Amino acid sequence: MRQPSPIIGNSQPMREIRKLIETIADSPATVMINGESGTGKELVAQALHYQSPRADANFVPLNCAAIPKELMESELFGHRKGAFTGALADRVGRFELAHGGTLFLDEIGDLSLDMQVKLLRVLQERTVDPVGSSRPVEVDVRVVAATHRDLEAEIAAGRFREDLYYRLNVLPVITPPLRERGDDILLLAKYYADKFAYKSAPVTFSPDFADALKAYEWPGNVRELSNLIHRFSTLFSGQKLSLRSVPAAMLPKGLQKLQLERGDAVVENHEPHAADVLQMFAVGDNDATLSEAVTITEPEHNHVEDIILLAQGGPVLPPEGLSLKERMAEIERAFIEQALDRSDGNVSKTARLLNLQRTTLIEKIDKYRLRSA
Repeated sequence: MRQPSPIIGNSQPMREIRKLIETIADSPATVMINGESGTGKELVAQALHYQSPRADANFVPLNCAAIPKELMESELFGHRKGAFTGALADRVGRFELAHGGTLFLDEIGDLSLDMQVKLLRVLQERTVDPVGSSRPVEVDVRVVAATHRDLEAEIAAGRFREDLYYRLNVLPVITPPLRERGDDILLLAKYYADKFAYKSAPVTFSPDFADALKAYEWPGNVRELSNLIHRFSTLFSGQKLSLRSVPAAMLPKGLQKLQLERGDAVVENHEPHAADVLQMFAVGDNDATLSEAVTITEPEHNHVEDIILLAQGGPVLPPEGLSLKERMAEIERAFIEQALDRSDGNVSKTARLLNLQRTTLIEKIDKYRLRSA
């Protein structure tokens, strides 16, 4: 049964992609999808399959860069029991698995030259020879290939066969990079925020953050965006994020640069969930426990970012080392002092800000010799 396109986006490049898929889906001709890594080449291949008459048969993907050279022939064409050491049973290859359907050969530019010759023969003869078998097997397969490489340059360098290129490149499709897709960036951000939402509502984005997401170059394309929204959904679940509310350590370098250029490289004082990040890394200690802290300010030194970077093995630990217990106590003291300032020294208000019992707070105020009203 044919299925609607899984491709998300209303930008002009994506409307053209969907229209092209509708035009060529019924054809049995081979397709070559070219585009940067992370632009959704496999998604286009799936759309071609599920909108074609082959939709009820198998869609079989194979990443040519992920299979060792010595195993590729068996992976593609199968083998017979005893064909080589370790061949303990017959194995059906990807071509036979895809019979009647679509075989997606991702990263075709990484296929070795000897396998390119064998693939060319299969495309011409429509039969495969399993390793160790003397009897060819007929296959009815539509091949869709994909690569991020410039195959014409690979041909010129002698790393890719020209005849195979022309055999594969009957119907070319080019997937656009995310930076050229305009408002699709925000559509995709919302899609992944909904997808990765856990027990609370999905993360949302303030206008300044939305503008920054659109301005960022996205070198990793949709894959990078998906991973970033997954990170936000885990650390800042259910929150509305502004460019100021996310520690720089949680942003890719390009967004860090935009954060600095716009003067937003400080965690907002009203951001509550940053303390939840602290809770994830809090050290249980009778003298210094951070798991009860909830409020954060102090623009001159971002302690939340320090904790995150420490957890990541980032460049926060001084060359001479430090006492983790003392550092945790220092951060706890700073939070309590800031909360006291915000509440004008009122202990009850401070306890509510820090989600502490009033008696516990008084003990900590005495411990750190802080002043209260």
